[in-house]
Amino acid sequence: MITKTLVKSPILSSKAKIAIIGGGVAGSTIALRFAELGLDTTLIEKGPSLVNGPPICHLHAGGNLYREISDQQCLTLLKQSIDTVKVYPNSVNIRPTIVALPTTDKGEPSDLLPRLTLLRNLYTDLVAQDISNKVLGEPEHYFKFYSREEIMALRHLPTPKIASKDSDWLITFAKYVDLKRIKFPVLLVQEHGLSAFRFAAIASLAIEKLPHCHLQTNTQVTAMVPQAKGTGWQLVTKNVQSQTQAHQNFDYVINACGFKSGEIDDMLSVKRQRMVEFKAAYVAHWPEAQGLWPEIVFYGERGTPQGMAQLTPYPDGYFQLHGMTQDITLFDQGLVASCQQSAQPKLADKFIEKIDKQWPEQLVQHRTLGSIEHLAQFIPAFSAATTAAKPLFGAQQIPGEDPDLRAADVSFDSQNYARAEIVKASSALAASDAILANLIQSNLVDNTELGCYLTEHYFPVTLKCSAAEITKCANALAEQREYPKALAQNF
Repeated sequence: MITKTLVKSPILSSKAKIAIIGGGVAGSTIALRFAELGLDTTLIEKGPSLVNGPPICHLHAGGNLYREISDQQCLTLLKQSIDTVKVYPNSVNIRPTIVALPTTDKGEPSDLLPRLTLLRNLYTDLVAQDISNKVLGEPEHYFKFYSREEIMALRHLPTPKIASKDSDWLITFAKYVDLKRIKFPVLLVQEHGLSAFRFAAIASLAIEKLPHCHLQTNTQVTAMVPQAKGTGWQLVTKNVQSQTQAHQNFDYVINACGFKSGEIDDMLSVKRQRMVEFKAAYVAHWPEAQGLWPEIVFYGERGTPQGMAQLTPYPDGYFQLHGMTQDITLFDQGLVASCQQSAQPKLADKFIEKIDKQWPEQLVQHRTLGSIEHLAQFIPAFSAATTAAKPLFGAQQIPGEDPDLRAADVSFDSQNYARAEIVKASSALAASDAILANLIQSNLVDNTELGCYLTEHYFPVTLKCSAAEITKCANALAEQREYPKALAQNF
């Protein structure tokens, strides 16, 4: 057991007791934000550990994986991603993303330039405002296009073990990609990776050290009842192992249940329009892969056989794969919406079984090999890759009725009740900030005590988690969840 670290300042004098239901990316981040400030925070998680939801692999520092979303969403994701890097630096895999358009794509690389220019201008402004925002390299190097001639010249260079310049990341791309299948120029952009296992490790380690955070794992909320005169909520919980019940009173409750957020809304008879989408990513091993690999994205039309192909590198020849087709990452009937009778979208039983139980081995092989084949149309040698583990999978909530929404954070309904409704991990801090402002508005926290910490992210205990202990914990989580330890390593 790790000894709780005593946090000296700032300690808020608030007597408010806050409950967070759900220990995913959103719930864990909000718990850390509040406990670091000294707020009495209870984090309730049904599973045995934290941050075990939909597959995370990308920071989304600009939303460049999504051509279909608005410029404003991309600008929001860039700002949120910078904040996330500053709080969780040891969860970030610092390497760029290469974006290529297949010759069959209807778009052109030049179509990307206006948005990229907007993003670079915002990044430049943020760095000028605060030098600590320079977490994605120099602003003028946020993106660069490379011509066919430049890529062809890189083919003849030895593959470096360490990148000393951006073009070093393109050498393996130049050597392995079938350049006849893509349009030029090719885009390099500072969209970095985000490790789910290291993120989970940081949250777990920091929460253990914070005296104001009380973690209850293997605990399910079965009822939520308003207290008399609007003084808060009573949560009825059940230990999923012992089946014992408990009644706990809180002044404020945060619903961070992810795709199951509607179940809490239904307890309160609160109507909420949302969607849920079941997705999966796949883990392949290609030991012949040598040298530096960037993340590589081949654009495509979502939901068609030519859907986007995404290759995310990890050490020792391991890769995480996405293919935005109905046979790989997406699923037929995998996107469902809430209805008038319930705020909880109803996924088909076959998806719930995948979430709660093991995937059938035949399906694991079929979908992983399909994802390998999808990438091999652009990287022919990748056809030699093999299945390395069960898929990384989960269901993602999308508030509202726009399936393309990617930048979302929080909503409020009943008094002293908030919903964290993030779609991307980098939005979790924005959700915590909005809920903190609502706590002040509800007179549960005194604004005069917060000072600059209302807008500045104060995470001294979280940031003291060392790289060595994070790696050790991340390795243990990967092993516990039956994934290769390579996915828990910095790349």
